[in-house]
Amino acid sequence: MAPGDKIRVLIVDDVSETRENVRKLLQFESDVDVVGAARTGKEAIQSSLEFDPDVVLMDINMPDMDGIAATEAIRARQPAVQVVILSVQNDQNYMRRAMLAGARDFLTKPPMGDELISAIRRAGAMAQSERSKSVAAQPIAPLGGAPGVNFGYTPRGKIVTVYSPKGGAGCTTLAVNLAVTLNNDDTKVALVDANLQFGDVAMFVNEQGKNTIADLAPRADELDPEIVEEVMLKHAATGLHILAAPSRPEYADKVTSGQLSRVLEYLKQMYAYVIVDTSAYLTDNTLAAIDVSDLIVLVTTQDIPSIKSCRLFLDLLQTLGVERERILFVMNRFDKRTNITPERVADNLKQEVASVIPQDDQTAIKAVNRGVPFMLESRNQPAGRGILSLAESVRARVSALESGGETDRLGRR
Repeated sequence: MAPGDKIRVLIVDDVSETRENVRKLLQFESDVDVVGAARTGKEAIQSSLEFDPDVVLMDINMPDMDGIAATEAIRARQPAVQVVILSVQNDQNYMRRAMLAGARDFLTKPPMGDELISAIRRAGAMAQSERSKSVAAQPIAPLGGAPGVNFGYTPRGKIVTVYSPKGGAGCTTLAVNLAVTLNNDDTKVALVDANLQFGDVAMFVNEQGKNTIADLAPRADELDPEIVEEVMLKHAATGLHILAAPSRPEYADKVTSGQLSRVLEYLKQMYAYVIVDTSAYLTDNTLAAIDVSDLIVLVTTQDIPSIKSCRLFLDLLQTLGVERERILFVMNRFDKRTNITPERVADNLKQEVASVIPQDDQTAIKAVNRGVPFMLESRNQPAGRGILSLAESVRARVSALESGGETDRLGRR
């Protein structure tokens, strides 16, 4: 904190006595200024927009929206704001969910005075640092030693995670071909294989290299363009940059969810799109990728188990406070002879099917076996036309989300 600056704190708790006790505790700290208070999660979101605090002290259990959902909503709108969760439940699951939602710290109620003040000061320093980075962000010079590659700084690059809760839905095929379609000279794309045990993105493009995400993750706190350049695979035919999965399943344990989050957040500074392929299992790493994503491409097929799993996943996202606008629902391998139509699935799950990829096994299987993405040679085939439609849906949704974010920022001025 700069000399003379005060840490602006917003207190959120549905119990008035608790709010007042915390306020009284903080009033004796010369470097802390309580700028407001809120009683509910929804009030917290509005108050945070109004007061623009450095730190939000957030209760978990509230009547309209829990503190974890409110935390994620605040962090999505105001990335510099740091949230310290306060909960009577010292539960590891709550703690993990809070951190995935973007909380800076987690304290058990009632916290010790010194413990609370220390957490606020740590969070306040982080908030000021994040604001400074936002103001001072400057273009990154092109890397030397990489002809034809220009890593222009793209501070608002987007992370797009392709996910299905049901294995075999074709997520890797979609992720690879979507990345190929979005990548061009003006819109550089990174393709990240976050299926850390059995990922095969590199195989889909017939590439292999000695470096993988397991080499980059331990350096997540000291990344720079040259380090990234050393590790990424370069697909000669497309110019696509690929961060491959570990070469052996046991190496997956070398990558923590925190490291994965920081790697993805860094990559969005270098690429217009970061396309992430994941496993079907909701591991901590998969949840971390979903959490930092600007857009989640949720993939289903026409079979009932796949649709049921997507329903459960949508319910989980609602519990975690993820807005439906961040979800792009896709039906893959659509066979018009099957009477389970996109319209019926959309109506049943109350989620629009934004894109439909026709069943085209001949094109897809041939491409996988050759290690050549079918968008390089078969764009006019049914699967290719489906991917083109998906890419346009991604661009449109990202544009809509950006417009909404700009409206919020203008409205606060």
